[in-house]
Amino acid sequence: MFKKILIVCIGNICRSPTAQQLLGAALQPSDIKVSSAGLAALRDHPLESTASEVLREHGHVPQEHRARQLSVEAVSEADLILVMEQHHVDGVLNLAPEARGKVFLLGKWQQEREIRDPYRQGKPAFVQAYALIEQAAEAWAQRLAR
Repeated sequence: MFKKILIVCIGNICRSPTAQQLLGAALQPSDIKVSSAGLAALRDHPLESTASEVLREHGHVPQEHRARQLSVEAVSEADLILVMEQHHVDGVLNLAPEARGKVFLLGKWQQEREIRDPYRQGKPAFVQAYALIEQAAEAWAQRLAR
């Protein structure tokens, strides 16, 4: 049974906090805890403003967020680690090789789809990333809530 899920991207200001919020909401009312971190986090930065805007446009109230760096401790505590791109798997495993077997793409159930970084790409990229994250979060929630 998964109790702690960690979602990882690079900066921890766009994709992973968005996925944290969407997966957390999709898993309600379970007691599964969802958190996020970045491989090269913009430490203590809030959710990127366009990511926040897109969440609001889809009916969500963005959660308070401060970017945090991925740590060996966070990897160790997580039962499942979801990443946005294949090279993020390598980043997690370089930090903590013992995590092999619990690191998967968020887009695993969409033919191993990667979710590209929308940072500094304009609002359409954020809208696209949101759509992919939403689909992937719903697919994981259906499998995890069983």
